[in-house]
Amino acid sequence: MRKLEYIGPKPIISHRGIDFDKNHDDKFNYLPALLELIHALDHDYFENKQYTFDANPQSMNSHEILNALQKYCPNLDTLIEDVEKNVQKDMDEQRQRVQESETLENDDKIAYKNNIKIMQEYLTNYSINEALYNCALKKLAQIVTKDHIDYIIVPMFQKFPYVLHQLQAILKDQKHPVDTKLDIIEEDGELIAKLQVISLV
Repeated sequence: MRKLEYIGPKPIISHRGIDFDKNHDDKFNYLPALLELIHALDHDYFENKQYTFDANPQSMNSHEILNALQKYCPNLDTLIEDVEKNVQKDMDEQRQRVQESETLENDDKIAYKNNIKIMQEYLTNYSINEALYNCALKKLAQIVTKDHIDYIIVPMFQKFPYVLHQLQAILKDQKHPVDTKLDIIEEDGELIAKLQVISLV
């Protein structure tokens, strides 16, 4: 099993060098908040009852994150192996396209392929973190749907609002789409984010 860790933003690889897309941060950054939300919501519910959970995702280390993922994402090893194979395949295809390029000079092709090689491990780890995040996000969507959760309120920090925004997209793209509304509200002088389930099939 690979060690899970923060890698960094999505790499942009070319013959000119290696850059990073800061608009696509490493999903490892959001795993603690996501897993804390799953942990808070994954239990039996009673009608017309509200539940409060004091989440503290900053206290989760890599080992605890991995243990939580093994609970919520079945076949974790297989998922990671599939990502490794897909990244290898993508890199091989990218190298082939570079080699066959009619616009790049030979020195540029060599530089491009070297940059791909340098970043392969980085991109593999980045892609694994993304796949694990998406797996856990689907688990959260299943919980919201299965337990008919009406709303989720989170503080405006520690990346919770980002996770709820991503959850909206997952819920909307399900076989039975779920409409939601995400609002930023001030309550008792503090900003909170509230995801409200509008329609649940």
